[in-house]
Amino acid sequence: MKKAYTFDDVALVPQYNNIASRTEPSLCSLLTERSDVNVPIVAANMDTVISENLAEVLISNNTYPIFHRFCSDDRLKTFSAKYSESCYMSIGLNDRSLKLLPYYEKVGVRGICIDIAHAHSSSVIELIRDISSKYSFEIIAGNVCTPGGYIDLVHAGADAVKVGIGPGAACTTRMVTGFGVPQFTAIQDCAEESKKYGVPIIADGGIRNSSDIAKALAAGANTVMIGKLFALTFESAAEKKLVYENGDQVGKYIAKYRGQASKDFQTEFKGGLKRGTVAEGESFWADVNKSAQEVIDELTGGLRSAFTYAGARTLDEFQRKVQFVEVTNTYLAESNTRK
Repeated sequence: MKKAYTFDDVALVPQYNNIASRTEPSLCSLLTERSDVNVPIVAANMDTVISENLAEVLISNNTYPIFHRFCSDDRLKTFSAKYSESCYMSIGLNDRSLKLLPYYEKVGVRGICIDIAHAHSSSVIELIRDISSKYSFEIIAGNVCTPGGYIDLVHAGADAVKVGIGPGAACTTRMVTGFGVPQFTAIQDCAEESKKYGVPIIADGGIRNSSDIAKALAAGANTVMIGKLFALTFESAAEKKLVYENGDQVGKYIAKYRGQASKDFQTEFKGGLKRGTVAEGESFWADVNKSAQEVIDELTGGLRSAFTYAGARTLDEFQRKVQFVEVTNTYLAESNTRK
């Protein structure tokens, strides 16, 4: 039986460094085979995350917004027309979003994100082939967590593959089904194939801080997709409430973050859970205390510092030089501040 690792199970070993400043490293990477980004970060295409305000921040940082499909056709058309070549529009299997593909092509949408919880399936592979034969969209497809899943989506025509089943903050798939692969190992295994095929990996889920991003990229990801951290910003699409105590406003907001497979989402969008199914996600409220730009600045600042510990000026050099060690549970206790 193979051993598999989460981000907390590994540490990165410092290497010789000749970089004078933490501002030197470049964080440029590939989102897809055809599109690069200045920061290796994208926001999750979830209904409590991506909004027009957040899209503006992402674009200003030279990365791409990926819009979710869980809203009216009119809103999907408005978003796609407004951002056209700067955005990716999400689609699912056998739903109305597929009918908008001709419109997306007409307005010049750059790419399509095929958004399926378990994408290593014949239906997803057939959909990728069908879209790539009819349209010129760049295609992001996911999610998978195995080398076989990555290879099959690439062979079908995907320009990037999302890796991650179960690591998201609002996801309960592993607890409900028992299926999933710890995210660090899932990325590392798929990255071995990515070296051969050259199709980028988007590590989707499990990112809590810049340390997790560094480990995801070191394992072989080209970019990371982040949900909760962006949902809890002022620009997100999440429902927000002012906090009151004893009837008095305390001057802070909370926001609702939810998984697309949560009962809360399924009830609002589909009128409830389909008979014979169960929720595979949760919804919860948490504090909003940062702007999206502050989140990006903190994450990229930490990532540039990580690059200097590896003695790397680029992502390619970072991935070549980095070394890992397995750590015990007490590593986290030793790593955190203590008073």
